[in-house]
Amino acid sequence: MQQQHAITLNYILQLADNALLMGHRLSEWCGHAPEMEIDMAFANISLDHLGQARSLYQYAAQLEDDGKTEDDYPYLRDASAFRNILLAEQPNEDFAHTIARHAYFDVFEYYLWQELSHSNDANLAAIAQKSHKETTYHLRYSSEWVIRLGDGTAKSHQRMQAAIDDLWQFTGELFMPAPPEIAAFQSGIAPDLSLIKPLWEAHIENILSEATLRKPAPQWMQQGGKIGKHTEYLGYILAEMQYLQRAYPNAKW
Repeated sequence: MQQQHAITLNYILQLADNALLMGHRLSEWCGHAPEMEIDMAFANISLDHLGQARSLYQYAAQLEDDGKTEDDYPYLRDASAFRNILLAEQPNEDFAHTIARHAYFDVFEYYLWQELSHSNDANLAAIAQKSHKETTYHLRYSSEWVIRLGDGTAKSHQRMQAAIDDLWQFTGELFMPAPPEIAAFQSGIAPDLSLIKPLWEAHIENILSEATLRKPAPQWMQQGGKIGKHTEYLGYILAEMQYLQRAYPNAKW
């Protein structure tokens, strides 16, 4: 039973870290988005991601059962302990980059949560069922913006294509299973990523085709986030996110 708990814990921390970082990056647009409607949409989607992270961190604390709370995982771990994909920590750069990052991730999450809804872990399945409903909206929103920008003006097309090209190198890691994912799949907790990959590829190609955008050419794929090897961007995020807890340990508010 302890081994099963460890497998589940390592896997859900990876899911939680992805949700946390995606939510944090979107939250950086609050008050800075091009339009009020976009500002509100990004804030709501960010809250969805943070809610998913909270549910998963709460479950992690329950599994560890050593006095930790959901706050210990985002606020008291060093960068090397985070297991999020590199895509999640990439900076916003501009509106097109934010949309491209989330379109890539939303398509993946849509199929992942769908499969996790049938996990043999009842708690994870329940989280997945709720998350899948939220991700259905996230995917609709990000894909519509890819299409709107790609099939818009010459300038919006150029910037959307640039963002699609720049972030493509981080998409391969989505389907490179790390040890926790392999163990979780073998235990019936998680799905086989190789079965999700063709669904993701077909969906992305449909979006790009409708957006009159070119699918990036095959290239070297960046990886490392799933095993704790991150870009410098994660350090900047954690410096901001963890400052209060690090400066005033055990502060209550």
